[in-house]
Amino acid sequence: MGELARVLDAPAGDVESVIAACERFRTAFARLRDEIGKVVVGQEAVVEETLVALFAGGHVLLEGVPGLGKTLLVRTLADTLGLDFGRIQFTPDLMPADITGTMVVVEDQHGGRDFRFREGPIFANLLLADEINRASPRSQSAMLEAMQEGSVYAGDRTRSLPRPFLVMATQNPVEQEGTHPLPEAQLDRFLLKITVPAVVRRELAEILRRTTVPRSARAGMMLDGEDVLAARTLARRILIAPTVQDYAVRLVLATHPDGEHALPEQRHYIRYGASPRAAQALVSAARVLAVMDGRYAASVADVRRIAPSALRHRVLRTFEAEADAVDADDLVAGILDRVPVDADHPSTAAFGGRTP
Repeated sequence: MGELARVLDAPAGDVESVIAACERFRTAFARLRDEIGKVVVGQEAVVEETLVALFAGGHVLLEGVPGLGKTLLVRTLADTLGLDFGRIQFTPDLMPADITGTMVVVEDQHGGRDFRFREGPIFANLLLADEINRASPRSQSAMLEAMQEGSVYAGDRTRSLPRPFLVMATQNPVEQEGTHPLPEAQLDRFLLKITVPAVVRRELAEILRRTTVPRSARAGMMLDGEDVLAARTLARRILIAPTVQDYAVRLVLATHPDGEHALPEQRHYIRYGASPRAAQALVSAARVLAVMDGRYAASVADVRRIAPSALRHRVLRTFEAEADAVDADDLVAGILDRVPVDADHPSTAAFGGRTP
C-alpha cells in the first residue's frame, strides 16, 4: 500500500481523518509538482490540470503545436508516480488491433501450437495518444470503450486495463490536412481539454540550459498507483455545497442555445451545448482542486478555475461564430462573466428574467 493510501483507512464518515488526509495530500501534491518541474520547464497550468484529470479519474486532450513538451510531460508523470507508460503514434493506416492487441499463434517447446493474446500499447497506466486526429474514425473508436469503461474487448473476451488508467491525447491545431476531427461523442469522453501555450523567452532559455548539457535531469518517484487511487477516493469525500453545485449546473445550462438559461448574445454562436458530463467534470475537478489546496470543501472559485478546460471542447460553434472569429474560449469566458454566482442575484435578468 502507498504511503498516502494508508491515510484513508479510517471510516468514510470520520471528518477529522478526511481533513488530515487533505493536508497530507496537499503536501504530496506540492512535492509532486516540484519534482515534475525539475524536468518540465514552465507550463505550470498544464501540469496542474493534467494532475487534476489524473486524480479525478478522467482523461486529457492536449492541443498545441509540436515541440512543446507534451510527450515529456507524460513520461515525467509516469516516472514520478512509478506507473507504466505507453505511446501510440496515430497515423492513417493505424488499425484497432494496433491499439488493443491481437491474438497470435505461439508454438511451445513440444511443437504444439496455441493462440495467445498479445497486449497492445493501451495496456499501460499512462497512455499518450499522439496526434489522435490523424487516425481513421475506426481506430479512434477503439479508444472509446477503454476511456469510458477501463476495459477493451480484444481476442475472445473483455479485458480490464490496469488501474489507474489515464489517456493523454494530443492534436495539432495548425496542420489539419488529411486529419479526422474527433466526433462529439469521443470529445465528451475527455474530462479536460488543455491548451498548451508556446514558451516565453525565459522558459526557452531554461530549456536550452537543461537539454544541451551531457546529463539531463530526471524526475524521481514521489507517489505510486495506490496513492493515485487513494486520492480519487478522497476527492469523492470532499464536500460541495448545494450553491456551488448549482453554479456548476447553471454554467452548463448557459451553453445550451435553446434553453431558458442561454445568454441572448450567444444564442447565434452556439450550435450545441455541453452535456451532463460537463457538470460532472466541473464538480469532480473542483473537488480535486480543493484537495490540492488542502481544503475539505470545493468552492465556486474551484469551479471557475477549471471551467475553461472542462467546457471548451463541449461547446460546438455555429458558422457565424467561425466567421466572426469567436472561439470556444470566448464563449466560455462570456458565460463566466455573465452567469451570476448567486442564483438570486439581480443579474439573473441575463436569463430572460427567469431565476435559474
